[in-house]
Amino acid sequence: MSRTASKLSLQEFLDLSESNDQFELVDGELIPKMAPTSPHSRTQKRLLRLIDDWCEQTAQGEVNPEWTVALKRNGVDWAPVPDLTYISSNRIPADWDGEGPCPGIPELVVEIISPGQTFGGMTEKSTDYLLAGVDRLWVVDLKAKSVSVFRAGHLPQTIWSNGSISDPLLPQLVLPVSRLFARRGE
Repeated sequence: MSRTASKLSLQEFLDLSESNDQFELVDGELIPKMAPTSPHSRTQKRLLRLIDDWCEQTAQGEVNPEWTVALKRNGVDWAPVPDLTYISSNRIPADWDGEGPCPGIPELVVEIISPGQTFGGMTEKSTDYLLAGVDRLWVVDLKAKSVSVFRAGHLPQTIWSNGSISDPLLPQLVLPVSRLFARRGE
């Protein structure tokens, strides 16, 4: 889909009949998302399972894949569609009907670097997320077998496949990074 005549508003983007998870809204324009590869999808699925199991056990929040997030970037509507989005229960309005984009600014988004994307590009996107109020970003690098954690007011931290992610945002959840990159059946 291409719209060059006019810029889309956030509401126009959200009202599109097409699947929003195939595009992101950046500076009023539809930007196609990268098509994931099998390793990307497998890593996304593993992370989703691990975080969703924690959400189910603790009832502290909700995590979803490819969930549109309505934010501002440089003062302009921005609607990224992260690979995973986590929002705590206390940020979900009591009257939210479960439909539409993420109902508030999430605490955590996860972006997995796809072919054609770069770590530098993801670092720039991470800065945009942080400036928009997202507390944490996990950038998963399939080639380097690492997860870089970006937090407001902190230097990024890279956790390699021999380490684990432990974050006060998700108490008692410990994610061995090697599990994200294991081959099928390992």
